Amino acid sequence: MNISELIKNIDTQNQFDVLKNSYHQVEYAWNLNLDLSKIDLSKIKNIIVTGLGGSAIGGDLIYNFLKDELNIPYLVNRNYSLPNYSNEETLVIASSYSGNTEETISALNNAIQKKCQIICVITGGKLEEISNNHNIPIVKLMKGFQPRFALYVNFFALLKIFNSLKLIVDKTEIVNQIITLLKNRADEYSNENNNAIMLAQSFLGVTPIIYSVSDITSVVAVRLKGQFNENSKVHAFYNFYPELDHNEIVGWESYRSTMNFKVINILDDNYHNQIKKRFEITSELIKKNGCEIINLISNQLDFRLRLIDLIYLGDWITYYLAILRNVDPTEIDNINYLKENL
Repeated sequence: MNISELIKNIDTQNQFDVLKNSYHQVEYAWNLNLDLSKIDLSKIKNIIVTGLGGSAIGGDLIYNFLKDELNIPYLVNRNYSLPNYSNEETLVIASSYSGNTEETISALNNAIQKKCQIICVITGGKLEEISNNHNIPIVKLMKGFQPRFALYVNFFALLKIFNSLKLIVDKTEIVNQIITLLKNRADEYSNENNNAIMLAQSFLGVTPIIYSVSDITSVVAVRLKGQFNENSKVHAFYNFYPELDHNEIVGWESYRSTMNFKVINILDDNYHNQIKKRFEITSELIKKNGCEIINLISNQLDFRLRLIDLIYLGDWITYYLAILRNVDPTEIDNINYLKENL
């Protein structure tokens, strides 16, 4: 049975087309007409994006994407409350695709109590009700996706907020380049025998260990780990250079081939030269102990394009791994069970 037949039998909610048409999410988000007049820019001293899962990863991507530009403190918060320093000088962006994430609802109420400036990024739900009751600006996302498959509308809505508030220089040019990139990659990854399928095949029966660099490509590792979990239904783990060379590197001394790990190095030309050497030396040690390493690197000229390129590749790898494992990439039974029992 070829991959197309497998997809028809396994992908019950047609996430294949959702992935292929991810660029539509970017177009939608960038064309949003936002009214953020209630936000007083002169008071903003720090920014917090609060959300969980697929609704938080866009905040992580903002952190890496704007690493050379954003010049005020920025945090992605994944909890029921906000940091103690949050106050009227804090811009809180409450991100929940469904609008019903209990941790984000709690954090939003905490932000209201602290008199923070607030924007909600949602499709509806309880957060929309709270926002309407408190006259909080709302940014409406496209409906009809699972949160992790809505990354592109979520991230580019966040970027549009930063753009509209003039916290950054206009991003229209790079956004248009990203749309073109996603269209081209969609054509490539939706064909038979493409690189994403071959990489997915290499992860059958193994546990991925993903290594990237803190503050630069950390979002690629976090996203890929989560996509292995939710799409492929397998365990995966990540860590960041240079920190992992101060602890985790020693753990590889006891690695045995029966553990079935496979390391994914997320590489980029922007890394500090010493970080590049760390990758080389650490990889040598890991290989000596018998663990295979796969290097993922993008050939795009712009760092921001490379981030999106690698994230999109990871989305396709984990989608195809689900298909090859004969599991529905849409299904998240354990998450649904947890929500029902909380």
